[in-house]
Amino acid sequence: MVEAVHEVAHEATHEAAHSGTSFGKKIGLLISVLALVLAVSEMLGKSAQTRALALNIEASNTWNFFQAKTMRQTALRTAAESMKVQNPQPSSEIAKQLQTWQATIERWESEPSTNEGRKELMVKARATEKLRDVNFEQYHGYEIASLVVQLGIVLASVALLSSVMMFAFGAGALGGLGLLVLLDTYFGWHIVSHFLH
Repeated sequence: MVEAVHEVAHEATHEAAHSGTSFGKKIGLLISVLALVLAVSEMLGKSAQTRALALNIEASNTWNFFQAKTMRQTALRTAAESMKVQNPQPSSEIAKQLQTWQATIERWESEPSTNEGRKELMVKARATEKLRDVNFEQYHGYEIASLVVQLGIVLASVALLSSVMMFAFGAGALGGLGLLVLLDTYFGWHIVSHFLH
C-alpha cells in the first residue's frame, strides 16, 4: 500500500507543480510534507522492527542456553542422587566426587563472575524480552503513524483533483495526527498511543 500511496503522492505533486493555481501549489506542498513524514515514519518503523527481531533472537538464544544449563544440572543432580542411593555409606572418594558434583550444580545455578549461571541467564533473557517488547510497541506506533499519514496523502490528492477545500483540511488534520503519533512513539510519551490501542 505504501508504494501505491507514494505513486499517488508523486502524481499529485507533479500535477500541482504544473497547475497555475495557488491552491494546487499549496496542496502539492502539503503532499510533499506528508510524504516526508511518511518516509521518516517508515524508516523508524523498519528500524524498530529490525531491532525487535534481533532482540527476539537474542532472548531465544539466552533461554536456550538457560535450558541447556538446566538439563546438564538435572543430569548431574540425578547422577549424584543415584550415587547416594547406591552408596549409603560413601567412601572418601565417592564423598569427594559428590562434593565436586554439588559444587558444579551450584555453579551452574548461579555464576556471577561470568553471568552464565541459570539465575543470571534468566535475568538477562527477561531484560532482553522487555527491550524486544518495547521495540515491537514502537514498531506498531510507527505503523499507525504511517497509516494515518497515508490517508492524509490520499485526502490531499482528492482535494487537488476536486478542488474541495474540506478534503485539504482533512488531509492536514490527518497529517498532524500522524506526526503527533510519530512523535509520541519516538519520545515514548504514550499519550496518543494510549487512545489508539
